[in-house]
Amino acid sequence: MSGHSKWATIHRKKEKTDAGRGKVFTKIVREISVAVKIGGPDPDMNPRLRDAVAKAKANNMPNDNVTRTIKKASGELGNINYEENTYEGYGPGGVAVIVNTLTDNKNRTASDVRHAMSKYGGSMGTTGCVSWMFDKLGIIEISGDSIDEDDLFMTALDAGADDVSGEDGEYEITTSPADFAAVCAALEEAGYTFDSAEISMIPQNTVALDPEKRDQVEKMIDMLEDNDDVQDVYHNAELDYEE
Repeated sequence: MSGHSKWATIHRKKEKTDAGRGKVFTKIVREISVAVKIGGPDPDMNPRLRDAVAKAKANNMPNDNVTRTIKKASGELGNINYEENTYEGYGPGGVAVIVNTLTDNKNRTASDVRHAMSKYGGSMGTTGCVSWMFDKLGIIEISGDSIDEDDLFMTALDAGADDVSGEDGEYEITTSPADFAAVCAALEEAGYTFDSAEISMIPQNTVALDPEKRDQVEKMIDMLEDNDDVQDVYHNAELDYEE
């Protein structure tokens, strides 16, 4: 089993308050809706929808909510439309930032993202300016003192995972985007409960910041994540630290 991955040095775990969970559900609903619009309502025939449903399960979203969202997006319960856009740029200290959005108003969302970046010393860039610094991977996080490392390792690898890392009862499974849903299904069938499961953009290298710049980056990320139109924020800043 490999050592703890670099993702741990940039990932911030927030408390799952009711308000925070509500925002997560809102973002997942949009993600499912777009997946259905693109590839249809059958997860078995729609890889993107399958990944979105796996993410919903990892965040304990009720099955009824998932089913209702799929029906609504497929036109059975009305009609909803969101446009998908990705913005790239730089934060304080030259940190690379990627922001994925789903919105019903592209102009509003672009303005909001640009404002959040510039407010804290960053700037919007052109498409592709920083995405080359990241790898697209599936990341599944599981924790528990009673987990048998060997069993978890074999279950994940047999299902197609690329790697499993662990430290102090916290485990991270890395997959290719294509194998993400299959690995999630195998782990779920084996009885594992996810802390999180999503396809992410993982930085190839991270940037260490002084306390002032780190504080600015965290405030910028918070402002972006609090926007309902923003689905994901990826960056290469080192934010996992001890005071």
